[in-house]
Amino acid sequence: MQKLTISDVISAVGGTPAVNGGYINGDTKITAVVTDSREVTEDALFIAIKGENNDGHKYIDAAAKAGAALIISQEDKIAAAPVITVDDTVRAYGDIARYYKEMYDLPTVSVTGSVGKTTTKDMIYSAIAADRCAVKTEKNYNNHLGVPLTVLTIEKEHKTAVIEMGMNHFGEIDYLASIVKPDIAVITNIGMSHIANLGSREGIFKAKLEITDYFDGHNTLIVNGDDKFLGTLKADPAPYDDRPGTQKCRIVTYGVKNPDCDVTAHNVVGHGLDGVECDITADGKDYHVYVDIPGVHNVYNALAAFAAARELNIKPETAIRGIEHTELTEGRLEIADVNGMRIIKDFYNASPDSVKSALSILACADEKRKIAVLGDILEMGGFAADAHAALGDEVVKNGVSMLITAGENAARIAARAKELGMSEVYSFNTTDEAAEFAKAAVRPKDAVLIKASHGMHFEKIFKALSDK
Repeated sequence: MQKLTISDVISAVGGTPAVNGGYINGDTKITAVVTDSREVTEDALFIAIKGENNDGHKYIDAAAKAGAALIISQEDKIAAAPVITVDDTVRAYGDIARYYKEMYDLPTVSVTGSVGKTTTKDMIYSAIAADRCAVKTEKNYNNHLGVPLTVLTIEKEHKTAVIEMGMNHFGEIDYLASIVKPDIAVITNIGMSHIANLGSREGIFKAKLEITDYFDGHNTLIVNGDDKFLGTLKADPAPYDDRPGTQKCRIVTYGVKNPDCDVTAHNVVGHGLDGVECDITADGKDYHVYVDIPGVHNVYNALAAFAAARELNIKPETAIRGIEHTELTEGRLEIADVNGMRIIKDFYNASPDSVKSALSILACADEKRKIAVLGDILEMGGFAADAHAALGDEVVKNGVSMLITAGENAARIAARAKELGMSEVYSFNTTDEAAEFAKAAVRPKDAVLIKASHGMHFEKIFKALSDK
């Protein structure tokens, strides 16, 4: 990050200097902002955050001893470094990121959606990075702590930022948008992720549209024109009376099924686990693209990336070159050849839609035996039973040879698959049990899908197969 001063930090967060006998020199330079005391270096700002499993306030003394130039705390603390107390250190972190972002006049693309937002973010970044120096969200840093972390990695040489935004509840995207103030926003689709918190797909739609809350006539919203909800925006840009932001921006659509979209794909050809190709049409011209990421649904991600690059006036050929060389975030739809098996690693997160997509990819594998190891999809609330059971139909439809499940809700997938006549179905209560069984049951020359919500810890399944 570029240097801030303590005066800059005070301007951003307000706060009250604690009585610690230390003199706060406003001209002191801050060279890093960290929330982990183990990452404190000389002249760093340490923000003490109370998390679910740990409390950063316990490490204030350690941060001071490590050379922190400033500490931000929710508690009155006396330390060997200047301390500023605030009401909420998480909000202070966001305030600093917002202040820092406003120091830079660089186009920013923000990405959200129920499914595919991380892959879409990776593709957009690749399309842009083929033309200019850019920065993007790393790993899964897309929440109230991850977005400030990403913003604070912006350097002078960066010409564009690509920032992913996730959410579980209403108001969270609005908060992230208030920090980032995106110039261009991309919404991939409206699915069922976090439906327990948001009540319905209509609620999810409304929450995703918060990404436009700080838009005006100079902003662009890029949406999937084939999506049931997003596809209506061009005809009716204000689906909610309290969503004025969508009326104040340019709306660009992309799609495969709707020929009226601004950016479309045709001649789509899947190549199993080796990728997919298609022709992209925009502004009356065609461009061929081969994406070496499996799954026909990745055509949509490529279209979103092309559309975003188009809004940034990047040459189509340059954008295509970048898309074709996309490097995915680890744990998102990776193909690993391990012990003679082809393993589809997609266990960072899950929703009913993403499981369906993953099963369709498994179905494309050349291997004769296709094995699906599926776990619970979390945060489904009262929708969990029916949503999991419906995936049993998808398992059978995609020709899965063997189904292994872990978790109470995933057992409903297994039960439904058995009802439909599938014979090799094995259901376990825990991930450890499923991992032990999979280790014994899976053989060389099998194709294996490993898919569940992150909380199921399905990396254990992959480790078990790797150790086989």
